[in-house]
This record gives sequence, C-alpha cells and structure tokens, in this order.
Amino acid sequence: MLSERQMTPTSRAQINQANAQHSTGPKTEAGKHRSSLNALRHGLTGQIIVLPSDDLKAYQRHINAFQQEYNPKGVTEANLVQTLAETAWRQHRVAALENNVLTLGIVRDPSLSDDVSEQVQQALAIAASLDSQTRALSNLSIHGQRLSRQFEKTLALLQKLQLARKLKEDCRLDQASALVQMHALKEEPYDPADDGFVFSKDQLETYIRENDLSERAAQADQYCQEEQEDRDAA
Repeated sequence: MLSERQMTPTSRAQINQANAQHSTGPKTEAGKHRSSLNALRHGLTGQIIVLPSDDLKAYQRHINAFQQEYNPKGVTEANLVQTLAETAWRQHRVAALENNVLTLGIVRDPSLSDDVSEQVQQALAIAASLDSQTRALSNLSIHGQRLSRQFEKTLALLQKLQLARKLKEDCRLDQASALVQMHALKEEPYDPADDGFVFSKDQLETYIRENDLSERAAQADQYCQEEQEDRDAA
C-alpha cells in the first residue's frame, strides 16, 4: 500500500473517487431536497437570511426602512446598515419561534381535562408547554442574546463612523461656505469645485442659512440674558 508521501495527485484523486462511491448521502429526490435545506437550520445562525417561509416583500420593506433611517454613505456604512437590518430580522424570528414553540406544546398537550374552565385549561397548557419545551426555549434565548449583542455592536460602530463623517463634512462645509460668502462680498465669481469641494449649490446655501439662523438665535439668547440681568440689577 502506498504511503501518504508516495501518493501522486492522480492516485489520490482515484482513491477519493472510489470513496465517493460509498457515500451515504441522500439518494432520493426528497432526501436531496431535505439535505439542501440543512444549511437553513432555524435561520438564526446560517448565512441564508430569508427562509422559504418568510415574506420576501416584507423583508425588502424591512431593509429599505433601515436604509432610509441611517442613509449610509460608502461601502462600509452600507454593509453595516445591511448587517443591522439582517440582525433585527433574525431577532424578530426568535420571538416568532418562541411563540410557535409554546403554541405547538399547547396544541399537542393531551392531558387537559374538560372538567376545568377554559381559562384554567389555557394556564395549565402554557405551564405544561413551558416545562416540555425548556431546552428549545433556552436555545432560542441564547440566540436572542447573541443577536442582541451583535445588533448593539454594529449600531455603535455605524454611529461612530457616521459621526466622524458628519464632523468632517461639517468642517468642509464651513470652509466652502466661508469662501463662497467672501467671494460674494467681493462680487467675484467662485466655483467651490475649483478647491476640491464636492457640495452642491443647494447644500451650501442650506448650510449658510442654517448657520445664519444659529447665529441670530445665539444673539437673541444673549440679548434676553442681558435684559434679564438688567432687570435683576434694577
């Protein structure tokens, strides 16, 4: 028999092909179909986010809502928002699976007596279901906690990146608006793009108006404080 070192690539391939003939994998179409779905698992840890039982349109609306709320800029922010939305989708699935587990236990409980009230029957059924499904509920709780931590970490990183971007954009907007106003006072033509700014005319005008409003509000606040101090002194 050839040792591992003596084997050529061809001999290894032949041995692998021979071993494959003895594979115990599924042979029927139904078996192959079930096997192909193994990767789905319960949809909490697998790579496939949308299960066959999920509403694809509802999932897309869910993703779009996160995109609209966080308005990502660039690939990194877009990936973080996608991860955030997918994690939230899985969190919802945990809650749904917990309800399904409890409901399944209640429906299957044959020990309930017809001699007690419906309210008591429901309470006993829930208690029995909790007792019989402890392991499943415990596993779901573990997955729920892991997803919650992942959501919080992803959100914190996204907020950190977006804050840094916002501060940088505000700094550049401040520079560009100052130059625009200076050239306007001098009645000189000026294109911010010549200095590498990528802001639109509307962005700059909005920023200038907001700054002007903030300055006037600060002046009004200062005036009110001074007036109040004069009244107190009088």
